Amino acid sequence: MTMLRFDGDAARRTERTYASPDVAAQREHVLSLLAPQPGERVLDVGSGPGYLLASIAEAVGPSGVVHGLDPSPAMHALAAARTGGTPWVHLDEGDAVSLPYSDDTFDAVVSTQVYEYVADISGALGELRRVLRPGGRALILDTDFDSLVWHTADRELNRRVLTAWDEHLVHPRLPQTLAGLLRRAGFVVTGQHVHVMFNPRLTEDSYSAHMMQTISRFVVGRQGLTAADAEAWLADLHARSDEGDYLFSVNRYVFVATAA
Repeated sequence: MTMLRFDGDAARRTERTYASPDVAAQREHVLSLLAPQPGERVLDVGSGPGYLLASIAEAVGPSGVVHGLDPSPAMHALAAARTGGTPWVHLDEGDAVSLPYSDDTFDAVVSTQVYEYVADISGALGELRRVLRPGGRALILDTDFDSLVWHTADRELNRRVLTAWDEHLVHPRLPQTLAGLLRRAGFVVTGQHVHVMFNPRLTEDSYSAHMMQTISRFVVGRQGLTAADAEAWLADLHARSDEGDYLFSVNRYVFVATAA
């Protein structure tokens, strides 16, 4: 497999990453822009371990309906544990290219860090438009990995590692074209925002600390990188922290649109 798989241990590692203060702050930003209202029907495409799903369910209340769609049974198990006892939350297995819902079903759809993994992005956005009622709103958040800054001493090794990391998804620069793709799929883009994941220090619960481990596991055997290379890259980052000159930053881009 070229891309990441979100099953078993990988799902639990993702859950820990999503619990970090950095991702929690991103989630609050997304919720403020989506602004789910009591009684609304909301879909979360790629609901993962269910943190955002639980927050949306709280916002719409028992008069609303929330669906979480994910292809990973392991992710659904985590989401079910997080949202259990909330009868207006439904967990559905499926993917973004073929949404298992009728036309005009939802008032709002949200998707974070999903469409960069989808090969048929135009088809997926067409499906998104289909299941939204006219005037319904969509919020999509994805990363442009050209925005990634990570201070290292061995810049060439860092370049090789991050080039190999690009292989974990289909569209590592999706935000550069996403506004146009949304318009062509039948949306009116009403807002474009940036959310910065910025770690000027390496702490155990920082987003970049979690990503260091995920990346180091993924890149071994890619772009000629060995396990020793991955360990050397990690050691370089820890050395930057020990010397007080650690810095990590990456941009997540948020697009808000209305179904025309």
